[in-house]
Amino acid sequence: MICPHCEQNLLRKQRTGNRCSFCKRDYALDPKTNPLGLNDLRVRRVTAALTDGGRIRIVPEQLWYALSRKRLRDSEFGQGCLGGAFALGAFVAFVSFVAEAPVLLLASAALLLVGSGIAVARAVGVGAGVPRVSREDFAAQVLGAWRRTYGSLPPGVLDTSGSTHGPAVPAVAPGAAGTAGVLICRDRAVVAFLDAAGLLARHGLASARSPEEVRAVPSSGPVLVLHDVDAERELFVRRVRETLPGRTVVDAAPPLRTLRARPNAVPYRDPGRKPDAEAMRLLSGLGTLTPEELKWLGKGWRYPLVGLSPARLLAVVDRVAGQVTRRVDEDRRRAAALGFLTWPEPAGPGPVGGP
Repeated sequence: MICPHCEQNLLRKQRTGNRCSFCKRDYALDPKTNPLGLNDLRVRRVTAALTDGGRIRIVPEQLWYALSRKRLRDSEFGQGCLGGAFALGAFVAFVSFVAEAPVLLLASAALLLVGSGIAVARAVGVGAGVPRVSREDFAAQVLGAWRRTYGSLPPGVLDTSGSTHGPAVPAVAPGAAGTAGVLICRDRAVVAFLDAAGLLARHGLASARSPEEVRAVPSSGPVLVLHDVDAERELFVRRVRETLPGRTVVDAAPPLRTLRARPNAVPYRDPGRKPDAEAMRLLSGLGTLTPEELKWLGKGWRYPLVGLSPARLLAVVDRVAGQVTRRVDEDRRRAAALGFLTWPEPAGPGPVGGP
């Protein structure tokens, strides 16, 4: 690997204890010991790309997904074992013919069968899409080592360790003037990202995690729903509309069909979060998904919001929020023109005997 400080090419024996033997400085991540195969230079490059050269601040979860993309694309099933099984099987077969030992020939066949099974499993994608490091473990396994070495997170990454597990904080205080609508998003990291960019305050949006919390915000403005693009998203949007009758509910997340058509969009799957039979029945009844899309969602595949390009996510939500809140502003302007919101105060005491 390349030392992130002096840029020397380091052999394994030249970087024991995560310290460069040339410049004597410590580094955070070694690709040989890190489960994601990371090094400090790669983390810096990816962070610079995500933050658009420091113009956008991101949350740790967005960095987690960006650094996991390569592993998510490829199957890790039998990694390192496939070639070994075939090589050993061929060697044992050669020895069995030379030594005329049928038992060794059976062992060779067994090894070749194992190798073939691994090859088939990798070809069909067994193991693909499952993160090597979970979202919850990323902070300890990667960012923890980075913080211990450099004293802070990579430049442009927000420290949300004290807020991501707490309640969502409204960008606009409930009841405050200028509350044009509500954003429902159950991913606190995404809310923190949007809030840090000033998007919620710019459009006068309060944040909530459920339709029940929306009722606590004294605003009759539109409700924007932002959710991971998965099976749960489709049903959640419907539940919001049923729970909030009469309110304008807008699905602000990109459509599944759009993301699946993008070659650079990388999905992941959580075997423990597959939709059950009832959920699949409801999804099928919506009539908005193709059979192939239903099958894909049924396997637990999803596109998380933190996996979308930060710049693109900001642009999409900014555009949708601008469109729906602009209508609210237009209504206010029309009301103001009629005088309902600008009723003049009396200039002084009225005439004696006047009304």
